[in-house]
Amino acid sequence: MNNISNIIRRKSTRIYIGNIPIGDGAPIAVQSMVNTRTINILETVKQINALKKAGVDIVRVSIPTMDAAEAFKIIKQQTVDIPLIADIHFDYRIALKAAEYGADCLRINPGNIGNNKRIRSVVHCAQDKNIPIRIGINSGSLERDLQKKYDGNPTEHILLESAMRHVDILDKLNFHQFKVSVKSSDVLITVEAYRILASKINQPLHIGLTESGALRNGTVKSAIALGFLLHEGIGDTIRISLAADPIEEVKVAFDILRVLKIRAHGINFIACPGCARQEFNVINVVNALEEKVSDITTPMDISIIGCVVNGPGEAVKSTIGVAGAHNKSGIYEDGIRQQKRCDNISIVEELERRIRAKSESINKNNPDTYHIKHNKQFKSNT
Repeated sequence: MNNISNIIRRKSTRIYIGNIPIGDGAPIAVQSMVNTRTINILETVKQINALKKAGVDIVRVSIPTMDAAEAFKIIKQQTVDIPLIADIHFDYRIALKAAEYGADCLRINPGNIGNNKRIRSVVHCAQDKNIPIRIGINSGSLERDLQKKYDGNPTEHILLESAMRHVDILDKLNFHQFKVSVKSSDVLITVEAYRILASKINQPLHIGLTESGALRNGTVKSAIALGFLLHEGIGDTIRISLAADPIEEVKVAFDILRVLKIRAHGINFIACPGCARQEFNVINVVNALEEKVSDITTPMDISIIGCVVNGPGEAVKSTIGVAGAHNKSGIYEDGIRQQKRCDNISIVEELERRIRAKSESINKNNPDTYHIKHNKQFKSNT
């Protein structure tokens, strides 16, 4: 399993969200956001823990009211082992409370939380608490004067001007521990906005496509947008924005990073679509197995090919593979064909058993070496 990328990262400064480094060649962090009501503490904590189990590095929580801020205090106390970003708009007092209650980062737009005095109070609080800020520009909530200037056209230029306006505010306050995002629901606008922004500032960039849509369509659009940017070395932390379970956001994020050989997390399934040559129902096997081993986080390539045309060739390159044959199919492990073949009716059970045993062996015997090998990061452009 080769996960060494030759992509050269854009050089940036580094900030920390909790204990997670962002920028300056640090591993690209995966974020998601809970979609529960923050005042529903039980459900919010439950979802945060589920996201952590799925492999997320950072979780964002929306705090729209003071009641939500009070709930956030308790949520933070119950989820101390994962960084939480407080997402705040308009009311600077909520930002101050979130910082007081332990937020690891504030997601704000300095220009929309009031006058200069209020902005300074939030920035000084962030400095005092040693927590960073994310300037989060979104095409759906741009300043009215900019919308008028650009005749309501959501181009990359309006996103950039909004971003630089907020960057300038923090620069004048001598606050440099921040990252920036410039998100649109349009793939091409988003990509171009980030390209331009990347050349104008040296702070870390949070990349993503905002409001990308439902699971299938949103995944396709996000993969294209983030694929372009990451391949160009742009991006220090990512969030996939889907109208779906946040767990799916984490899965898609890791899938994108895996394809680009940036980070490996969990199982990479290599499977044929099936044809008249298949000796077992490939689609059914893949779907069943994917569900059964969704809890496995060890990086592994699992190939499931329904016939002997491409089956052996893929299997020898995989951690575990199956090459379809009549009645009984060939099983490979670490490139070696096993003597005992597998009955086609029990392929799912056999592969699950082998995957779990391999994961346990890797994590027990050489976890550090294996995970470092399969999580090589971009080369730093220094």
